[in-house]
Amino acid sequence: MKQHILSLLSEALPAVDFESDFLFSELDSLGVTTILMILSMEYKIPLKATDATPKNLKTLDSIVAMVESKLSAQ
Repeated sequence: MKQHILSLLSEALPAVDFESDFLFSELDSLGVTTILMILSMEYKIPLKATDATPKNLKTLDSIVAMVESKLSAQ
């Protein structure tokens, strides 16, 4: 799943270093919105603005954890 998410997000946001330990600091509001939209559509999970926290978007691993959490809650 991690590799698939990396592929999806890297294609949509090529200027962002998704391997960064401080990913959230590299994102602007459009980048955050793009990530939430892509993941919501790809995994058919509800993602809201309240999910766009520094904790959820700190690293690629935290993004994967957020998706897995949403999937398990369905």
